[in-house]
Amino acid sequence: MRIAPEPTTPGILLVDKPQGITSHDVVARARRALGTRKVGHAGTLDPMATGLLILGAEWATRLLTFIVGLDKCYEATIRLGVTTDSDDADGAETHRVDAAALAAISDAQIVAGIAALTGEISQVPSTVSAIKVGGRRAYELARAGEAVELKSRAVTVSRFEVLAIRREPGTLDVDVIVDCSSGTYIRALARDLGADLGVGGHLTALRRTRIGPFLVGDAVPADLIGADALRDPALVAAQVLGRLDVSATQARELWDGKRIAGRGAEIAGEVMAAIDPEGRLVGVVERRGDDIKSRMNAPGPASETPSVAPAGAPGDTALQEEQA
Repeated sequence: MRIAPEPTTPGILLVDKPQGITSHDVVARARRALGTRKVGHAGTLDPMATGLLILGAEWATRLLTFIVGLDKCYEATIRLGVTTDSDDADGAETHRVDAAALAAISDAQIVAGIAALTGEISQVPSTVSAIKVGGRRAYELARAGEAVELKSRAVTVSRFEVLAIRREPGTLDVDVIVDCSSGTYIRALARDLGADLGVGGHLTALRRTRIGPFLVGDAVPADLIGADALRDPALVAAQVLGRLDVSATQARELWDGKRIAGRGAEIAGEVMAAIDPEGRLVGVVERRGDDIKSRMNAPGPASETPSVAPAGAPGDTALQEEQA
């Protein structure tokens, strides 16, 4: 199928990914629907998972590097008593405890185990994660039967709460909600909870409901992706980074790569979104002493591409692999 000419309007897209397809499938749908190959994402979800994906189209993919590190919220179901080789329901079962062992686990023990995995913790990612080991994805090595050893990493789980504990003959499911830093693996939380309780565990359901200030309730279904769902890059950048209004003259100076004198003290945090009087995104600016300067410029009125791209920013490819 021939792709239509690229649209002139860039934007950010919130998509509610359904179960059973990959995040790259969603990117492919967006490319077809928007008529461009310049589509990237700010972190994927496994095929089993559902929920919020954030995509960027055209030069707005440059903003994804500022979105990818935002904190996230998930709703999940952990099945205790069964271990899989992927730490989720898509893997092969490797161990199962008997009904008596499950019955011996009290609700209070589950709550205490979850509390121990809350806060700043050290976590070893799942062996089927997308982390690169020697230039190859960990999941590629694991599926090839090669040994995979991943280093632990510091993550923050600011909320890990029980929503329900459901007991059926031979099963023990725990519904939870998790607020966490980027880079946290929910599958690893399920694995570690089961291990700490001595019965094993894995993830059977996962839904991402929030990325930073963006909610899945505001996302479009994957089959309704279209140009009308694209969000203005200026509004998105201001929502994520904070808004710094600049004059038309200052906007031109930033687009020309110049510094704006005397406004450095107005930068709250590391960077902010500079917005011109017409509501356009001029760029992402940072403090340089008493001045400000663009770290990344959006296209100016007579330009088609950003003059500066932040390190690690994507072109027409994905920005970060799955962190669930």
